[in-house]
Amino acid sequence: MAGNSDPLTPRAKLAVTAGKAVAAASRAAGRGSGSVIGGRVALKLDPDLLARLAQSLDVTLVSATNGKTTTTRLIAEALGAAGPVVSNALGANMPAGITSALAGGSDAKFGVIEVDEKYLAGVARDTDPKCIALLNLSRDQLDRAAETRMLAENWREGLAGSKAVVVANADDPLVVWAASSSPNVIWVAAGQMWKDDAWSCPSCGGVMQRPGDDWFCGECGFRRPTPSWSLSGDHVLDPHGSAWPIHLQLPGRANKANAASSAAVAAVFGVPPQVALERMYRVQAVAGRYDVVQFMQRDLRLLLAKNPAGWLETFSLIDPPPTPVILSVNARGADGTDTSWLWDVDYTRLTGHPIFVVGDRKLDLAVRLEVANQHFQVCDNLDQAVQMAPPGRIEVIANYTAFQDLRRRVGN
Repeated sequence: MAGNSDPLTPRAKLAVTAGKAVAAASRAAGRGSGSVIGGRVALKLDPDLLARLAQSLDVTLVSATNGKTTTTRLIAEALGAAGPVVSNALGANMPAGITSALAGGSDAKFGVIEVDEKYLAGVARDTDPKCIALLNLSRDQLDRAAETRMLAENWREGLAGSKAVVVANADDPLVVWAASSSPNVIWVAAGQMWKDDAWSCPSCGGVMQRPGDDWFCGECGFRRPTPSWSLSGDHVLDPHGSAWPIHLQLPGRANKANAASSAAVAAVFGVPPQVALERMYRVQAVAGRYDVVQFMQRDLRLLLAKNPAGWLETFSLIDPPPTPVILSVNARGADGTDTSWLWDVDYTRLTGHPIFVVGDRKLDLAVRLEVANQHFQVCDNLDQAVQMAPPGRIEVIANYTAFQDLRRRVGN
């Protein structure tokens, strides 16, 4: 645990040095941050490096289909009240990227690590976390991510008997089922807007009953646990029933839910809710998300939405009509190449907004919007869409690689 003077062997030190050199070379060549390639090289030289780096840290892992990058930032900010933090803040969330991030935090006390859902069990094995935050599981990257219940099963098996305190969303049946194998769970009522992955019971396959905010399986009795933390409007209710105001610069209900989970995690490390929530106010944007940028004399707000659950949350926080909206969708490797998820998104929520469509898969999106009876224009690129948009701030919603393309174009 924390406080070992130097857990790194000579081989591990060599691996760290080599990884940093390769990352620096990659950055110098203009190929991104270099964190993934640097981590890969370091792990080749010392396959146990991630475990060695984590040895001297109190580790928190954060995993989910939606919200993990933002929640990781909020937790890292909150834990900063108790000591130095190292985190993979740029979202490189597979073992190579995580190793690279931890290698840069030699004086840290806490490690706050975002983990891709498919890698959670393995990273938990390597890093011996003190806390694991589980936010949601929903359909994403249909061509290569296992079906959601298989991911939940993977979590359930990987976390069984874990010594970690698991902070889990009581409103997502898949998360509850996955977390229930852990002996020490703190339940948070963080809400669940997107329910289409949780109509059948993950435990027995029966039909889930959903009266109000509650849920239960009428066949096997699997049901929503009683939360000890909950989101109530603009406040977090702690286990003692005290209400703490949430002040965020990040928009939307989903981020308040992320803040509630983050406050519960901070409390595991002895950081009081008031202190944790005050520190979270510092977070203005997360890897470019929610940033308002100036481009072609216009204000553009950049919003990331990678899957149906994310699009639903994003629609709830955009300015009302007639605010213009630009939508951009790609289907490259990092996005998942199957765009059939577009049919799961309720685009009628955009009624009244002038819509402009760009991106590699703009025609797939155009067909979907046509079926949803939306008025839209297909544009060649972002510049053309901005030129055609009526006055006022523009909301720009994009999936993963489309979002990166947009950030490069606007110089963000």
